[in-house]
Amino acid sequence: QVQLVESGGGLVQPGGSLRLSCAASALTLANYAIGWFRQAPGKEREGVSCTSNRDSSTFYANAVKGRFTVSRDNAKNMVYLQMNSLKPEDTAVYYCATDCHDLARYWGQGTQVTVSS
Repeated sequence: QVQLVESGGGLVQPGGSLRLSCAASALTLANYAIGWFRQAPGKEREGVSCTSNRDSSTFYANAVKGRFTVSRDNAKNMVYLQMNSLKPEDTAVYYCATDCHDLARYWGQGTQVTVSS
């Protein structure tokens, strides 16, 4: 059974950092473009980043560019989202998915990130 699981969320003060992890079972993440998404309360889900499976290049949404970084560890079948200089507006549930659009086939259950003092 294919499963994606995000972890690493939590409560952090503004300016702080978190690293989210996306782990997969019964699926090789290296074979997929990986999208990170987030959904804040009362708002639509939005794309945060898109990482190619061909050259590992990553596109970042303007709101996170320069602060967030995606990396892959293919040996561990993991993808990471390093989030620095966090702002209250980054508060959301974060999801990883096996593509970079809403029709991605596989999604994780999400991990809550709360940025607050």
